[in-house]
Amino acid sequence: MAHWIDSDEKLTGMLDTLRDSALLAVDTEFIRTNTFHPKIALIQISDGIDCWLVDVLGLKNFDGLKLLLESPDKTLIFHACAEDLEVLEYALGIKPTTIFDTQIAAGIANVGYSMGYARLVKAVFDVELDKEETRSDWLARPLSSRQLEYAAADVFYLHKLHELLAQSLKEQGREGWFEEESLAVYAMVAGRKNSDDYYMRIKSAWKLDPAALKLLKRLCIWRERTARDRNKPRGHIVKDNSLLDIARRHPSALHQLAGIDDLHPGLIKRYGVDLLEQVIASSDDLVIDPLPEPLTKAEVAILKAIRDELIALAEATLIPQEFLFSKKDIELILRGAIAGRDEWPHRFITGWRESLVTPIVKKALREQM
Repeated sequence: MAHWIDSDEKLTGMLDTLRDSALLAVDTEFIRTNTFHPKIALIQISDGIDCWLVDVLGLKNFDGLKLLLESPDKTLIFHACAEDLEVLEYALGIKPTTIFDTQIAAGIANVGYSMGYARLVKAVFDVELDKEETRSDWLARPLSSRQLEYAAADVFYLHKLHELLAQSLKEQGREGWFEEESLAVYAMVAGRKNSDDYYMRIKSAWKLDPAALKLLKRLCIWRERTARDRNKPRGHIVKDNSLLDIARRHPSALHQLAGIDDLHPGLIKRYGVDLLEQVIASSDDLVIDPLPEPLTKAEVAILKAIRDELIALAEATLIPQEFLFSKKDIELILRGAIAGRDEWPHRFITGWRESLVTPIVKKALREQM
């Protein structure tokens, strides 16, 4: 049964009912199409029997909800929880402490890596879920009956999934692995707040000379701050390719911005002076390390050889290869080895990968280099 919670009085009743529930399934509905920050609209909570649809737009006091969802005595079951954690913290200051992510658990238990909720429910229970409301307007009121059914369904199967996946992890002896990956989610969510290295993600940034590269970094930091302040997506402020072009050209006057890729007159009018201020200020910035060039063909061959060894390990141990390693991990290790440095991702020198994955990589490096 689903209960609509759109007043502080109804919320108090829900909190009283769930006070002794140790296991709660949680999901959120939000919109983030034309804004930098997500706009939360709904929180779904289930104790495995009933479901509560918490209308965030109708409430004023969230203190009790914060206490409930942050309680260390409760485990919150999510599916692919990174965005949910980000939304809850930004919108309501809620930081859950104990989570069980069914997407992570399904991957480690070898049910399937990075499976969406509907696909996982289909794989485990052979039930087809209607996902047509995924992109609907969750800020509209009243919500349609289909939206309400969809919202309730998003938490309906989480308790059943938790029971099956927790048992599977226990039988496979991978509970410790799951705990380690769960902690990594918190680190990933926290890392999203730090955008100082965004310039490193821009395609072709490695081609820039030192002066252009430090300007690009400054421009990216300016855009991030502006996007947050104006609550607009980064691309609605200035696009990546525009920032790259500005960094290359080092314009010193407004008219020189006219030839910048994707920088139309409206953007120049709005941000032109700010952009030129970043160009001037960058001259006083410290020089930063150049970005690595793409791997050579010979180095790519070594990377492929290491990857093939790890794929074989994944098949032998029935672990999704995506959980064992990423291309980024192996490239970091390889670049370090080429430069004569012993450089390893943190997760390769601690936890379960240290004994399972790292020896395979070291052996492949010795054989290939």
